[in-house]
Amino acid sequence: MNNFIEFIQQPWPWYVAGTIIAIVMFALIYFGNSFGLSANFRNMCSMFGGGRSCEFFDFDWRKQTWNLVFLLGTVVGGVIAHYFLMPDTTIAISEATIADLTELGINNPGQDIVPQDLFSFESLFSLKGIIMFVVGGFLVGFGTRYAGGCTSGHAISGLSDLQPASLIAVIGFFIGGLIMTHFLLPHILTL
Repeated sequence: MNNFIEFIQQPWPWYVAGTIIAIVMFALIYFGNSFGLSANFRNMCSMFGGGRSCEFFDFDWRKQTWNLVFLLGTVVGGVIAHYFLMPDTTIAISEATIADLTELGINNPGQDIVPQDLFSFESLFSLKGIIMFVVGGFLVGFGTRYAGGCTSGHAISGLSDLQPASLIAVIGFFIGGLIMTHFLLPHILTL
């Protein structure tokens, strides 16, 4: 039993995780569904009566119950992984990355899953926190709605369905990520 626990506490090889993703995608395509977590926001708004005041939310959300179950499974799986499958919260990152993050003002990079300098309740009320969480959250929400889906929906499901709009969206996600990482984030972290 201990060997099994040690085995599942290790990161899965790419070919195992990739195969599982491919099987899920083939099943979704076969049953006529598409994957995307941001669609659950629309489902929840419809479920709680949003269709009475907004035409966008006026649809039969029960046909998307499988997506809500997937979202619940993601949350439950994350809790199980965090509390039972992670013997150590130290993250293995390269010395060059540690040096770069330290230079940007992040203390003890790699010691926790996320840097506590950025992802703590106290940092939310700083200028840096407002920009990263409030402005960033708004931009992510706006971009998700404007692009017609989230990164998982376009990058996994849309590309699997060979949708040209998803290819354009994924290219946009990568360009936006590169701009943020190399040009904007270094300035935000120095605030």
